[in-house]
Amino acid sequence: MLALKLTLVPLFLLIVSMSGKWWGPSIAGWLAGLPVVAGPILYLLVLDHGPAFGARAATLSLSAILASEAFNFAYAWTCRSRSWPIALSAGFSAWLIAAFCLSMVPASPLWATLIALIAVCFGQTFLPRSSAVAAGSPLTRIDLISRMAAGALLTLLVTSLSGRAGATWSGLLAVFPLLGSILSVSSHRAHGSTFVISLMRGMVLGRFSFAAFFLLLSFALLYQQPSVAFAEATALSMFVQWCTKRIATRRHAKIAIQ
Repeated sequence: MLALKLTLVPLFLLIVSMSGKWWGPSIAGWLAGLPVVAGPILYLLVLDHGPAFGARAATLSLSAILASEAFNFAYAWTCRSRSWPIALSAGFSAWLIAAFCLSMVPASPLWATLIALIAVCFGQTFLPRSSAVAAGSPLTRIDLISRMAAGALLTLLVTSLSGRAGATWSGLLAVFPLLGSILSVSSHRAHGSTFVISLMRGMVLGRFSFAAFFLLLSFALLYQQPSVAFAEATALSMFVQWCTKRIATRRHAKIAIQ
């Protein structure tokens, strides 16, 4: 089990990190919106505590989209005029406040879905605008190792504290913006604020597949084997990802024609 905790999330982080090098901020942000960190962590929580615990944690992970958007909102607006340490502090503060508020809300799939939809609409409407399309900068070996080590550390932290923290905070911490913060800081330092804003606007599009993944798990884990539930949630997430990508591509094509 320890070997799985140390390797599962870092592997997904490696794949997503390389996508930023190949396709730039929008695609990297879109992929970063997928449950590449929270999904494996939730799977480990189910293995440790059972499907009922995992279903409740999945519900909180769904509503935690609001906390992730709070991080993005605070970081995006702050980074326009401040350095990355200040922007990162603002983002983490916004996430913590939002997460605390979410911990007080009833863990209902209906409420979680409504909160997630409001968060996505808010992010799409109120994030700063950016047209940055710069190619991602080459990642050094230290960058990749740091990201993977941070992923392993978060996995160990959440799974180790899950017994004391309970399903509510386990679900919220599973969606801590680890990858988003790493990508934001590295992009901010390398390319500036406009690049970061483009990255975060790309993340908003990825929230739909993220939401579909955890919404399905909040129900399926109560009635199916965990392996089947996660396989179905992954398939649904990838389908929603494909749909949102096609919609975004058509929208950009129409804008380019006009």
